[in-house]
Amino acid sequence: MEALTAQNNVDLLAEQAKSLGARRAVIGNEARYQDLKKALSGSAVEAAAGEGAIVEAAEVRSDFVMAGIVGAAGLHPTMAAVRRGAIVGLANKECLVCAGDLMTTEVAQAGATILPVDSEHNAIYQVFDFEHPDSVEKIILTASGGPFRERPLDTLHSVTPDEAVAHPNWDMGAKISVDSATMMNKGLEMIEAYHLFPVEVAQIDVLVHPQSVIHSMVAYVDGSVLAQLGSPDMRTPIAYSLAWPQRMDAPTPRLDLAKLGSLTFEAPDESRFPALRLAREALEAGGAAPIVLNAANEVAVGAFLERKIGFTDIPAIVEGTLEEGNNRPVGSIDDVVEIDRNARIAAGEKFKN
Repeated sequence: MEALTAQNNVDLLAEQAKSLGARRAVIGNEARYQDLKKALSGSAVEAAAGEGAIVEAAEVRSDFVMAGIVGAAGLHPTMAAVRRGAIVGLANKECLVCAGDLMTTEVAQAGATILPVDSEHNAIYQVFDFEHPDSVEKIILTASGGPFRERPLDTLHSVTPDEAVAHPNWDMGAKISVDSATMMNKGLEMIEAYHLFPVEVAQIDVLVHPQSVIHSMVAYVDGSVLAQLGSPDMRTPIAYSLAWPQRMDAPTPRLDLAKLGSLTFEAPDESRFPALRLAREALEAGGAAPIVLNAANEVAVGAFLERKIGFTDIPAIVEGTLEEGNNRPVGSIDDVVEIDRNARIAAGEKFKN
């Protein structure tokens, strides 16, 4: 392994870097650099720190790069890996949400390969006929519906952070779990899917599937629907990405359909999940709108987790920030950074008020 990175967790970074034989370990938080050096003392692992060092790690020649930095912070290192023509396992929604056109242009120019690690996009990737995209009628992203799918609407305002992070099927971090509860994660996935696959906005559907067994589907013009199924375990799409174009044995629970007995589906309720509508509107608007959507959501979710706002305030803050307008074309990564920064300021002012 060439390099392993983290933001704050020095102990786990050092432990994994040593056990995996990494040449370099990079901590994003520069204040933890000395702690990392101390944790790596006596080993052959080189220590580095800071955002620039993370980008440098992505630029090091390697067979595969796993881009798993959450949020817009993952944009620069992921683009650095793409520009050198790497095979990139993309486990970050926001890179394509914020810079989809820029990234796909760089991928084409550099001859890079993007392998989606997100379970939904990984599922579509496995069953999408890239040689005959005209045969695809639509792609269908499945969603669990989160922990509040059946909770009375008039009680959603009282949802607590502890309740929101308790996902019924997946073990995820706090931010992603809240996005699942609001279904903003599915909204971001719609935008990501638009850039990953040769489809139009109208060809992207969302279907609530509480069991999280069918991870997504592709419907074809002849009426066929191809689905990728598996236990709700992220090790499956990770293993697929690591072994691509082959497959590898993965220590995941095997799917037992007879034991499950039944699978259910329902259309998403946008009155319960307004984030889906906001994301589709941002995708249709294009330009800066998806960046504003993502930035405002990150700020609102952070404020919710800190108990500064209520659960239903999250989509309200995102919508209010989007309604300020100021949509404009995005021509560079600097544009993305500027739009992201301004949107965060605007969203922050909204929850303070």
